[in-house]
Amino acid sequence: MSTLIVGASAAGLATAEALRRKGYTDSITVLGAEPHLPYDRPPLSKQVLSGAWEPARAQLRSAEALAALEAEFVLGDPAVHLDAGERAVHTASGRVLKAGNIVLATGLRPRTLPGQPTLRTLDDAQALRASLLGCSRAVVVGDGVLGAEIAATARQMGVRVTLAGPQSAPMALQLGPLVAGLLGDLHTSNGVELRLGAAVTGVEPDGVRLETGEVLPADLVVVAFGSAPATDWLQDSGLVLGNGIVCDSRCRAAEGIYAVGDVARWHHETLGRLVRLENRTNATEQAVAVAANILGADQPYTPIPYFWTDQFDAKIHVHGLVGPDASIVEGSVAEGRFVVGYHRDGELTGVLGWNMPKQARRHRQRITPSCRATVAASAPAGA
Repeated sequence: MSTLIVGASAAGLATAEALRRKGYTDSITVLGAEPHLPYDRPPLSKQVLSGAWEPARAQLRSAEALAALEAEFVLGDPAVHLDAGERAVHTASGRVLKAGNIVLATGLRPRTLPGQPTLRTLDDAQALRASLLGCSRAVVVGDGVLGAEIAATARQMGVRVTLAGPQSAPMALQLGPLVAGLLGDLHTSNGVELRLGAAVTGVEPDGVRLETGEVLPADLVVVAFGSAPATDWLQDSGLVLGNGIVCDSRCRAAEGIYAVGDVARWHHETLGRLVRLENRTNATEQAVAVAANILGADQPYTPIPYFWTDQFDAKIHVHGLVGPDASIVEGSVAEGRFVVGYHRDGELTGVLGWNMPKQARRHRQRITPSCRATVAASAPAGA
C-alpha cells in the first residue's frame, strides 16, 4: 500500500526514513511546497542567518542518502486540497496524488505584520541575512525562542538590535522567570537593547510603536511573534481541525491518514487530552511512531518533550515542564554552567541545562512519573 507524505520537512523525511528502516517496501512520495530538498530549520536563525553555514549545509541528507530511500520527491508544488475519503491530495499545479496512507507534515505558517520580514524558510533566512548586512538598527518583534535567537544572531553580526515583546524577559514562557532573567542579562551584556513588557501595536515609517506610545527606531523590522498550524488547505477535507490536525492517540486523523510534527494535535493517552508540540525533537520522534503505526504497531505516542536553543555563548537544553518554582541543582551561574530543576507540589517536573547538556539528561531521569503526562502537555515550542 503506497504512502504519500505531504510536507518535505524534517518530520516528513523522518517518516519516510523510519518506514524504510522498518522494512516498508511499497512506494513513497514526498510532496513539498518549497523547491528545496528537506532541510533543517533550527540552523536558519543561527548558522545560516549569521553566514557561518552556506545554505546548502542545512540540507538534512545528501543526494545519495535521499536516492537510497527510493522515494519520489515532488517539490515546489503546494498541496491545496485533501479528499480524505478518496485519500487524494490536489496540488497547486493540478496534480492529483492518491495513496493508501497519507501522512500530513505541513508544519507551521508564521504570523506576520504587513510588509515586514519573517523567518520560517531557507529563502527567508537568506533574504533576512541580506537585509541585516545592509542595516544599522533592527527591531525584532517577538520575545520567544525565534525572536531571541534572531536578536542574538543579528547582534553578533554587528547590527544594533532591540528586542520587543510583551513578556517580562526573553523566553519567560519557555524557561520560567529565573532562567529567563538570566537570558535577559546575557542579551543585555552582549549589547541587545530590551524593550519588554509592552505589546507592539504597529509598524510605522520611523520604527515600531509599542502600546505605551514609545516608538523604537529601526531601519529593519523582523517579525517573530509566533505561528499557526498550516491547515488552511484542509478546511473542507473532512478532517477535524482545531489548533492543528486533531488525531487519536496513534496520531491518526482518519482512516489511512496521519499527522506528524508541528501540525499534529493528538490524544495523549496518559493525560487524557489533546497535545500539540512545536519542536524539532518531537518532529523526529513522532515520525517514528507514525511509521510504526502505519506498519501495524498500534501504539500510542506519549513523549516527554525536549527542546534546545543556542544564543551567544549559552546552549540551553530543556526537558519537561518549566514553571516558576525553580532552583539551581548543579553548577553555578557565575561559572556559566548550571542545571535548574523545576518543581510543583514537591515533585520534579522538568530540568534545564545551561551549557551542561549531559548533566541535564542525567537529572531528567528523576522527573516524577506522575508528572510526565502534564509535562508532555505543557512543553513549549522550541528548536
